[in-house]
Amino acid sequence: MAIASKTSKPIAFEDFAADMARRKAAVGDIDVPRNAGNRRTESKRALLKALGETGARW
Repeated sequence: MAIASKTSKPIAFEDFAADMARRKAAVGDIDVPRNAGNRRTESKRALLKALGETGARW
């Protein structure tokens, strides 16, 4: 279920994509650091370890 305000109007995907491309070009590349994983649960650590052992790149 989408939540929209009473004043919002639908936007064509092509217009949305063009606006996103314009904004991305204006800002340039953004370097987002990876999550350090300091607060991972033991089950998440075990899952990532098992994935790593299979050669998967998560």
